[in-house]
Amino acid sequence: MNLQHDSVWRRRGCSLLWDSAALSTVAKPSDVVSLRAFFAMTDDWPAGLPSTSGDALVVAGVEGCLDVLSIDDATAWLETDLKHAVLAFQDHYAGQAALILWLPTGRKRIGMATATEEYFWTSATATAHRLAIGRCLWAGAESDAARILISDAPQANPDGDAWVGLYHPRIS
Repeated sequence: MNLQHDSVWRRRGCSLLWDSAALSTVAKPSDVVSLRAFFAMTDDWPAGLPSTSGDALVVAGVEGCLDVLSIDDATAWLETDLKHAVLAFQDHYAGQAALILWLPTGRKRIGMATATEEYFWTSATATAHRLAIGRCLWAGAESDAARILISDAPQANPDGDAWVGLYHPRIS
């Protein structure tokens, strides 16, 4: 399991974030854009981004989409629509900006299969249904993902309160 202790996730890569204190270090509530606005940006990316002094974009709404779609539809949506938009963001900003997907209930809903280190999203309606969020979004580069840890403790528990999100440096 990879761990991310520094703040590079605030300036580069793609992150799934669920800790409100960590979010407040990146963006004001008025800086967060809706998923709809994010998809609209793919046609005309802004020169400056609203968060982290122009280095980050925080997007809310992914969680709602995952909750209303069936597992099959959510898988297809992640692998095509969302991944395409994430890749377009990465390409436009040449990997020099952070895309942060805000998932408020992520702590309870994102888990990892220990044997394979594959990340999954647990459905809100059927806990037996798991969506392979890492495979779908990171297309086989799941081993490059790291747990974002924020803690003053030198040996913070990567499964505990210090775990505030997931970070991937570059999706290909």
